Amino acid sequence: MEIDRSWLRIMGLAGVLGGLALFAGDMLFYYSSAGTDLKLNMGGASDARIIASGVVGLVGTWLYVVGAGQVFQAFKTTTALARNTVTACFVAIFIAYGIVHGAYIAIATSARLSVGYQIDMETATALAVQANNTLRLLIYPIFALLSYVFITRVWSRKTLYPRWMILFFPLIPFLFQGLISTSLSGSVWIVIVGGFFNLILVVFFAASTIALWGPGPDSTG
Repeated sequence: MEIDRSWLRIMGLAGVLGGLALFAGDMLFYYSSAGTDLKLNMGGASDARIIASGVVGLVGTWLYVVGAGQVFQAFKTTTALARNTVTACFVAIFIAYGIVHGAYIAIATSARLSVGYQIDMETATALAVQANNTLRLLIYPIFALLSYVFITRVWSRKTLYPRWMILFFPLIPFLFQGLISTSLSGSVWIVIVGGFFNLILVVFFAASTIALWGPGPDSTG
């Protein structure tokens, strides 16, 4: 069955918009001209910014899940196991993105209390940060499985993606996160480091949409 390319583009656009929405949510938490201490910046964020960050995070998560449909279609030419594994992993990670982003509301609220009542920042935010980090740990095994299946299938030309799509898979920028972080400073550091995980998904979905834009080979189940 031939894939409707217009739907591929719509789903890709949804993924891009999801990344931009969650990136905006990150900036509502983090961005400040006062400095690059992210917790201190969250402590200075207004109630409206914190609430708005949670709302756009929810919308962004919904859009990410729609975007996963594009990857499912791109994997229609491979085995059902590989296709379902990649799609399920992406959806699980996207939902986790939304939950982790929502959990940052607790960190931001704790940081607000720290600034407002002169409580030690690390003490005030310790429990919220620990809970957030625990949530993140659950994502890594899923991401490892996703990376293996995605890269091996795309490299062996079992999908509609060209091999160069591997360069835009989130694992590649993730491996260079530390190098990127240390090479930046000031407001640019806040924007790139604060919104890093969503920015790499914006790039991924943009590249995925470009890769699938043309007629390409037919996809058959």
